[in-house]
Amino acid sequence: MEVILLERIAKLGQMGETVKVRDGFARNYLLPLGKALRANASNKARFEAERSTLEARNLERKSEAQKVAELLDGKSFIIVRSAGETGQLYGSVAARDIVETLAAEGFNINRNQVDLNQPIKAIGLHTVTLHLHGEVDVAIEINVARSAEEAERQAKGESLTSADAIYGVDEDALKPEDFFNPEAEIESEEE
Repeated sequence: MEVILLERIAKLGQMGETVKVRDGFARNYLLPLGKALRANASNKARFEAERSTLEARNLERKSEAQKVAELLDGKSFIIVRSAGETGQLYGSVAARDIVETLAAEGFNINRNQVDLNQPIKAIGLHTVTLHLHGEVDVAIEINVARSAEEAERQAKGESLTSADAIYGVDEDALKPEDFFNPEAEIESEEE
């Protein structure tokens, strides 16, 4: 199906271009969300008549997205989750969790604007891209940790995936004598 784009769409085209897309993509995404019109003579005339209005609205949306991007650029957000000693989460951090964290900080971002191919399943610092507008992307840092204290330590560059980092125990220095006393008397079962 050929459609006329009403805004810039990544990997597809610029506003005003006529592009060929799959029927399902057009029917289920582009047309219902008002991002495109079917390419026919009447819609081409309608687009040309409304072009200046559409361009002005697109510039307004872009400037708003740039303002939000300037506020978000380089920011780090902490998400606290339960995790095992190896740093593996007992769940995951999905786009929904990132949106909730941003909302708590006062940013109104939709879930479909978060570029997260797979959920985050380990503690650490993760860079996530937000698509605020067709032409405006911003990268933020998500600090996934077991507690706020660990998040601060991670932000300073410390790795928290070993017992030494978590509990202050040097695993390599441990000896069997640390766990039991070999000189202790063994009580017999008869007594």
